[in-house]
Amino acid sequence: MEGKAPKISVAMASYNGENYIYEQIKTILNNLKKNDELIISDDGSTDKTIDIINSFKDERIKLLNGPRIGIKQNFANAIKNTTGDFIFLTDQDDIWENNKVEKIIQCFEKNDYILIQHDAIVIDENENIMFESFASHRNVKIGIIKNIIKNSYHGCCIAFKKELKEEFLPIPNDIYLHDQWIGLIGEVNGKTYFLDEKLMKYRRHGGNASSFKHLPIRQIIKNRLSISKELMKYLIKRKRNQKKL
Repeated sequence: MEGKAPKISVAMASYNGENYIYEQIKTILNNLKKNDELIISDDGSTDKTIDIINSFKDERIKLLNGPRIGIKQNFANAIKNTTGDFIFLTDQDDIWENNKVEKIIQCFEKNDYILIQHDAIVIDENENIMFESFASHRNVKIGIIKNIIKNSYHGCCIAFKKELKEEFLPIPNDIYLHDQWIGLIGEVNGKTYFLDEKLMKYRRHGGNASSFKHLPIRQIIKNRLSISKELMKYLIKRKRNQKKL
């Protein structure tokens, strides 16, 4: 990539996002250059989401039909179709700062990281501040065991190098969180880093507020066992592939 700017891909999973998706797409496009791309996998929206996306008439936006089997595989579909050197994940209802991509790419280029997660301000549906720092509220930290027990990786704040997607795709169906899977595979394959800069407003509202609630203990245990099992399977496969080289 020396001598030319890296290509940026943004992967979005959309579904019935008419209330906020216009503002989100607008702030994403403000971060992108002419040759960058926004890949949107829509999982069968029945509201005005598709009309809003098409209204931009921007060649950088590529709209795909999602697999319609849930958010994990909808994100996987968007990520699979990216062609950039660096891939950013995004929800359909947040607000990016205008320097988000610039700050993240600068951090990648100055360091040997494979995945970066930044901080965010948490807002409600009317843009009132709920928490000044998502990272502080969720006690965000690096570490495989730590992130199996309690996940710190949050997709809308994540960016990674293109080579990582070949490691974490396909995303296992049995795991609970796609971003936890991506973060853990990032830790196995290189350095991950939490950037202490608030580069986005992360919107909490009726349609997504459940992710801030505690799950029943039985579900928590099941999720930990599932992610541990899939990670072990990945590590065994990875070791076998390394022996063949």
